Amino acid sequence: MSSEQRTSIFLTGATGYIGGSVLARLLNHPRASTFDIYALLRSPEKAGILKSKFGVTAVIGTHEELDKVHDLAEKAQIIFNCADADNEEMIKAILNGMKKRHNKTGEVPVLIHTSGTGVLTDNARGEYARETVYSDLNVEQIKSIPATAIHRNVDLRVIDADNNHFARCYIVIPSTIYGIATHALVEAGVSNPHSDQIPALIKAALARKRAGVVGQGKALWRDVHIDDIAELYMIVFDSYTEKPDKTGHGWEGFYFGENGEHSWYQISKAIGEALVELGIAKDAEPTTFTIEELVQYFGDEAKGWYSGTNSRCRSDRGRSIGWKPKYTTEDMLKSIKPEVEALMKQQGGKA
Repeated sequence: MSSEQRTSIFLTGATGYIGGSVLARLLNHPRASTFDIYALLRSPEKAGILKSKFGVTAVIGTHEELDKVHDLAEKAQIIFNCADADNEEMIKAILNGMKKRHNKTGEVPVLIHTSGTGVLTDNARGEYARETVYSDLNVEQIKSIPATAIHRNVDLRVIDADNNHFARCYIVIPSTIYGIATHALVEAGVSNPHSDQIPALIKAALARKRAGVVGQGKALWRDVHIDDIAELYMIVFDSYTEKPDKTGHGWEGFYFGENGEHSWYQISKAIGEALVELGIAKDAEPTTFTIEELVQYFGDEAKGWYSGTNSRCRSDRGRSIGWKPKYTTEDMLKSIKPEVEALMKQQGGKA
């Protein structure tokens, strides 16, 4: 792509944690003046802010309005799907729009899709650390992931589109994302600054006034800062733009996002220490969630067990194309107290 050529981009999840962070980087990209960016969102107020302050064309609608999703996908040369890793109907609409564009123009549009390392999880329930570590350069290992795994049904549709040559597809797979996002879209009130995974444990801890852990907390996950994972999307995008033949796609287009590893116990202990420092709890040592608590705090038992799974991987492919994450597990643990304070403020407590 030349610098004079305009690039149409459709981004989903603009008001979300990941999507907002990716959009903020697109708006600050060296070629941002050549981008025509479209977003689909529910809020007319936020749509107005995106248009007036950031020059983004915001279409009012939901991801369930599949005709709108299809039409926006058909208009785009590049699609960043940062919304819902499990919405199969939405991905079908996106891919159908891309196929229609391909059939009309002969172009091969690009999809950078968001999955998650939940696809690698087991049923450890916090009782053990699994030895298996997945590398995104090991295609046979990636192919061996069961079709029944979380997110896998959507990932396989994306891969099928790439195999059928009407779309060039890349899948970014974040691990535990942490850190409070601080970019301009957050400041403007458009995007959510908070992750889901660690805050869910914090909310449970605030409710029970003591940190909790699933089982013994021995299971292991990788982690990545929100700024680093947003940068990975840009690295994949730029690598495709500058050297498409050297940027793996399809089965060779899985990009794990990680730069450190933690046990669930470490997270729970850090939450406990923050609760003690803030006067919420007297003991920093986490106690094991009962099954009743898993249902109470996480919605159902299965969702509760999720915080006791293993998910181990290495982002070898991203690093091979120039991704250089800055933040480590130590930074993740340091980020927990500010998250606790932010959630206390949201709930009307002192911090």
